[in-house]
Amino acid sequence: MEIQTRNEANTTVITITGRFDAVTAPDYEKKVQELIVGGDIRIVVDFAGLDYISSAGLRGLLVTAKLLKAKGGQVRFANVAGTVKEVFDISGFGTIFQMDATVAASLAAIA
Repeated sequence: MEIQTRNEANTTVITITGRFDAVTAPDYEKKVQELIVGGDIRIVVDFAGLDYISSAGLRGLLVTAKLLKAKGGQVRFANVAGTVKEVFDISGFGTIFQMDATVAASLAAIA
């Protein structure tokens, strides 16, 4: 998995590509913790390039939400589609998290 970050409209956009699983989830969690400790509490996660997510990846997303909630922050997900969306729907994550069709929509909603 590759993790890229950028700041846009006072929000950190995290773009993840590849596979989000037991092997890559610790890297994601470490990166998110660094961002939140550094003061980034408005986060959009862009899933456009994500091919696969496992239960370990889902747990990483829960860690993100928990850390942000403790800091009064907010997270939204963008571009959740295909098999990743199926996993979200089956797991119930589609009802737990705010999801948008595009990063721009997430940025507008989080502002």
